[in-house]
Amino acid sequence: MATALPLPGRRALQAAIAALVALGLALWWPLSTGGERSAGGRVTLATGLPTGVYARYGELLQRDLAHDMPELDLRLARSEGSIDNLRQLAAGHAQFAIATADAVATYRSRGGPGADRLRACARLYDDYMQLVVPKGSTVRSAKDLRRLRVGVGTDGSGVQLITRRLLTAAGLRFDRDIEPVRVGIDRMPELLERGELDAFFWSGGLPTTAVQRLVQRFPVRLVQLGDLIEGLHRQDERTRYYRAAVMPADAYPRAQEGQAVKTIAVANLLVTTDRSDAALTEGITRTVINSRDRIGRQVHAAQRVDLRTAVFTEPLGLHEGARRYYLSQKP
Repeated sequence: MATALPLPGRRALQAAIAALVALGLALWWPLSTGGERSAGGRVTLATGLPTGVYARYGELLQRDLAHDMPELDLRLARSEGSIDNLRQLAAGHAQFAIATADAVATYRSRGGPGADRLRACARLYDDYMQLVVPKGSTVRSAKDLRRLRVGVGTDGSGVQLITRRLLTAAGLRFDRDIEPVRVGIDRMPELLERGELDAFFWSGGLPTTAVQRLVQRFPVRLVQLGDLIEGLHRQDERTRYYRAAVMPADAYPRAQEGQAVKTIAVANLLVTTDRSDAALTEGITRTVINSRDRIGRQVHAAQRVDLRTAVFTEPLGLHEGARRYYLSQKP
């Protein structure tokens, strides 16, 4: 016959059983909910200049993440643009960033710090190259910019990277045939309005707030860039990320007078590194996809974010957490 345990022994056994049950529930819970677990902590997303689409998109994504991932403290960092964002990732100043595909390809081809550690979460929306001139300007093509004062974007920006290649395709030398003014979208509209610029290039989602505001107060015109696509593609392997595109007539109605404008487009990627936690990256990727309609009501470019195309993140491979999310969405 078994001997009964003394009362203290029974209590110890009951406590041990309760602990094992609790542990079992803890292990079972993530499996029963599809493997999801709450991810938190403080992370930084590098965006762009305050009046650009990157910054506005980041603000709205931050709001949605606060709802979807309440334990996550997402901070936004302004930057000069895509190349600067990649540098911030490499330096550990940011854990996530938005960057154009051509900027990522260029950063990798130049052997930028940490280039081999870059991973993608999603393809977002396309940036459209915009060449803005006063309405009465004689400029009808980038080839007409010779000897003019041209806003080209700040050093370290994606817009300057594309501008340099567009000027080469137009047969112009960046430092000799134009007067490059290295300022961003936060200053270019005002300088054009004051007559201190003859034209400026901008690469951003449609419509870009700063350009939209300029159109409403000052007569400008958008110049077509469609004649440069073949010259772009002949330059090198990195320019294959540009595609011929059309800005719809309603992007900036006053500036386009009901006409669509041929231009160049390039995809934006949400980028991180292989050091990012898989659960964290999975959660952020989920919110990026699920928030499309909410963000798209205020940032029209975000309406292009789509589950079917988000996985096409060339030249980067997907982060493991992002891949986990996309696999979970398969029927």
